[in-house]
Amino acid sequence: MNRLLATVTGFSFLCGPAALAGEAQAVAIATNGGSATANATAIGNARSTAVAGATRGGRAIANSTARGQRRGYADSRSVAMADHGLAISNSNADAVGIFGGSAIADSESIAATVGGVAISNSDASARGTFRGRAVSRSTSTALSQYGQALSDSRAVSRGRMGGRATSVSDAFSNTFGGRADSRVQAVSAARSQGQALSDGVGVSISGRFKHAGSEVSAVSRAYRFGQACSRVVSVEIRH
Repeated sequence: MNRLLATVTGFSFLCGPAALAGEAQAVAIATNGGSATANATAIGNARSTAVAGATRGGRAIANSTARGQRRGYADSRSVAMADHGLAISNSNADAVGIFGGSAIADSESIAATVGGVAISNSDASARGTFRGRAVSRSTSTALSQYGQALSDSRAVSRGRMGGRATSVSDAFSNTFGGRADSRVQAVSAARSQGQALSDGVGVSISGRFKHAGSEVSAVSRAYRFGQACSRVVSVEIRH
């Protein structure tokens, strides 16, 4: 498990953010009867990276999609690693900026397992209108060893007419022979000169034959000259 985590960490550094446009990279590696599939799609001002690796009969699937339109930039990264288990990683980033507005969507999903099941979903969406600015970041990580781990993260930001909206969503789940679920949603919206910030973090860790679950929802809205801020953290550990 430690070797697998080191490999995943290495891939995550290789898939770091960069200001490149219209770039898609997909890598699939399988050894000793394993099966690996990687799909990457980049549309417009976007970068998409998908990496999948499997060994000893394991199955890894990595899907990454990034869409950047109208001066918006999207970056999506997906990594799936499986050692005689099943790992599925899905990452989606969607950004739209209109006129002078800017929108940045950053999504990262990592799923890794040894003899178990790990599913990670990450979705980031940002909208900027006129001079508005919207920033969304979604990170999802699922790790399992002879168990089942599910991690689901979603961040949505909208900015209009000079307003600013920022959403950060982070979901983490890890299990050793049990089951761990983590679901996080962060939504922020700003209009006129308003500013909205949403930050959600969910962590769940379980031991053998145990179940741990964490659900987080952070929502903030600001209209005209108002300001709104929402931060939610949830942690559950069962050994």
